[in-house]
Amino acid sequence: MTIRRRNRPPTTPGEILRSEFLEPLGMAQRELADHLGCDVKVINRIVNARSAVTPAMALRLGAAFRTSPGFWLNAQKACDLYRAAAEAAPLPSPLVPAR
Repeated sequence: MTIRRRNRPPTTPGEILRSEFLEPLGMAQRELADHLGCDVKVINRIVNARSAVTPAMALRLGAAFRTSPGFWLNAQKACDLYRAAAEAAPLPSPLVPAR
């Protein structure tokens, strides 16, 4: 399996949350935090890409915005893999030939 590096970093879940949901709805981070039943610091850290979206938060965001939890987790996974690939040592060669 070859991992191809993207030219630009993937869009973070926080950027998606801010630009596609909070801003169009005119919703403040505090309002979302209150609606989700979490501390505003949690939302702020996600929006500013200082914290990852957890499975529990993905469930909450999915319910609040009528998206799937997988939508949020896939966005997080893309960012995590991009970062890991940038920091990784050379990868080993495959043990099994491709079919």
